[in-house]
Amino acid sequence: SESYVFEKKYDLENEAWKYDNMLDYTFEITDTTQVYNLLLEVSHSIDYAYQNCYLKIYTQFPSGEKTDYLLSVDLADGIGRWQGDCSGESCTTLFDIAKQTTFKELGKHTITLEQYMRKNPLKEIESLAIKLEEAKVRE
Repeated sequence: SESYVFEKKYDLENEAWKYDNMLDYTFEITDTTQVYNLLLEVSHSIDYAYQNCYLKIYTQFPSGEKTDYLLSVDLADGIGRWQGDCSGESCTTLFDIAKQTTFKELGKHTITLEQYMRKNPLKEIESLAIKLEEAKVRE
């Protein structure tokens, strides 16, 4: 029963993420003093062939400025046990992209996810979601 100020999920057709299938998530920031946690949720089949998944994250700010960085998300530990919650044939893991962060600009922000593995399409990836929650400020 989490409460997110933004949440959007893409279900991937045939559980395959292609290079040209870039996923856009646009949300509005109305308070630059609010502290947030930005989260990535990845759901995959237990038949996924790798320990991790590389993806490129692009951010476009309301001013037009763009940034990008490469992220490796570990879906399994070093001995092959799946992370996150597994049920039946699927596992879902929630990752912190940015914890205890603020946004410097008011307006629409767009985060784009790009598949960055050596396989195209990347099979057994079921869905990806971006979630934004208000964070409790640490004292």
